[in-house]
Amino acid sequence: MDYALDSKLARFVRRIKPAKKKKKLAPPSPFKQYVESLSDEKAEQLREFFADFGAHCLIAKKETKKLRADFERAILHYINVGVSLDEALDLLAVKNLGSFYARPPVLWFPLDDAAKIYPLSMEHGIMSIFRLSVYLKQQVVPELLQMALNFTIRRFPSFATTLKKGFFWHYLDTTKRRFTVEKEKGVPCESLKVALSGSQSFRVIYYDNRISVELFHVLTDGVGGMTFLMALVSEYLRLTGVKTESDGMPWDVNAIPIAEEVENAFAKVPRSGSASGFMDKLAVQMNGKLSENKPSRVIHFKMNASELKAVAEKHNTTITVYLLTLMFLAGRAATDELHGEASIQVPVNMRKLYPSKTLRNFSMYCGIRLPIEETTDLQSIIVKIHEQLQKKASKESMDAMVMATVRLVKILKYIPLILKQRVAKVVYGFLGDKIFSNTLSNLGVIEMPQAMAEHIESVDAVLGPPITNRAACSIVTMNDIATFTITKTTLDPTFEEAMHDLLLADNISMTVEGSDFYEA
Repeated sequence: MDYALDSKLARFVRRIKPAKKKKKLAPPSPFKQYVESLSDEKAEQLREFFADFGAHCLIAKKETKKLRADFERAILHYINVGVSLDEALDLLAVKNLGSFYARPPVLWFPLDDAAKIYPLSMEHGIMSIFRLSVYLKQQVVPELLQMALNFTIRRFPSFATTLKKGFFWHYLDTTKRRFTVEKEKGVPCESLKVALSGSQSFRVIYYDNRISVELFHVLTDGVGGMTFLMALVSEYLRLTGVKTESDGMPWDVNAIPIAEEVENAFAKVPRSGSASGFMDKLAVQMNGKLSENKPSRVIHFKMNASELKAVAEKHNTTITVYLLTLMFLAGRAATDELHGEASIQVPVNMRKLYPSKTLRNFSMYCGIRLPIEETTDLQSIIVKIHEQLQKKASKESMDAMVMATVRLVKILKYIPLILKQRVAKVVYGFLGDKIFSNTLSNLGVIEMPQAMAEHIESVDAVLGPPITNRAACSIVTMNDIATFTITKTTLDPTFEEAMHDLLLADNISMTVEGSDFYEA
């Protein structure tokens, strides 16, 4: 055999490239198929609509493509449920984008006095997240919820931001992007990945008939968060065809933002008098092994608000004081400690003391403390709790708390951020949840136009899981339903069982809902 000839033949064969296979053309997208089915007149109407969209959307190409796809999916949803193209384009009018996506980002926001400490805590595995939820009477349509967020975000410039590091402090920098709606998958109040460039400091998630916003406390408090949620839900309901009216409410998405909504309202508090309120002795903790997954469970007690108020009045007190009393009693049942003081943290809305339209943080807190030896029955402690709350949540006490915050900020002011993060752990030794046993955040009664209320079942608030405390509680009321929520960090059920029995002992009927355990 001629090996030389064979070698030449092999090289020749290698040089012959196989014929390229023709690529199979991907089928046209559902939206393109829909466009191809239209008459020339309707197709031209759509082309003009998206030309208008192009003039209103000048963000990065990748983000513009996503935003356009949102419009396409929403249009297809409307067509599939029998809405005409004319009506769909009217509901999705590009003017609802305003100028938000057409202008470059120019605004930035220094953190408010309460928010400055939150980013520092991230270095130590702590991220202050809270969740607010609305339960609709119909299942959520994801395509319309995404469009509702696309239209709503322009109304909240301090939310349309990303957290960045300065030399001395973190700050919020405007980011022009498509903010994302996600289907709920993980556990409530999971940490956000805010270190990524252009990342958002909140998430909007949905599940079945529930719309939730989860917010990093660096952005806002419960009042600002609820305003954002109600604006989003109002816009979502409009897109579903509900005729909603703002009735002068602050969540009108078509209103122009004003400076007061993004101000650091703590500057309104007089800078005089004493400074106190942060440091306290360690509080007795409920027992129960801390769960690896936090939260380990979320439980909701849904009660008739009028009935709850009547029971509180029977005891000559308010709903907040009544629930605090039950929490002290339930907490005593959930600990084996025989000595020491239990303490419950109560956030205080400073807007009630210093009127402000700010949507950023403007809350302080006080601690209600009782020796556990004296926590024996409702009648023996309810008056003590009432007196403490009146004194500690007073204007004078809150002014002292604000002054303590201001002084802390001044101490850290000129320390470079890299060093601030090193001392943050020391600061958290004084500000951490070890000085509290539990928390009760009362967001009050949520008012809304009747046109909206008719489509909503209830609301709830979930506090982010604490580090040391075994539970954190909240209550919020709407449509005469008061929802008391317990965020658990232990599988020990003693606290919630005791709360349930105490409420039943006062003849308060309730529906108990919530999650399964978030760990095997």
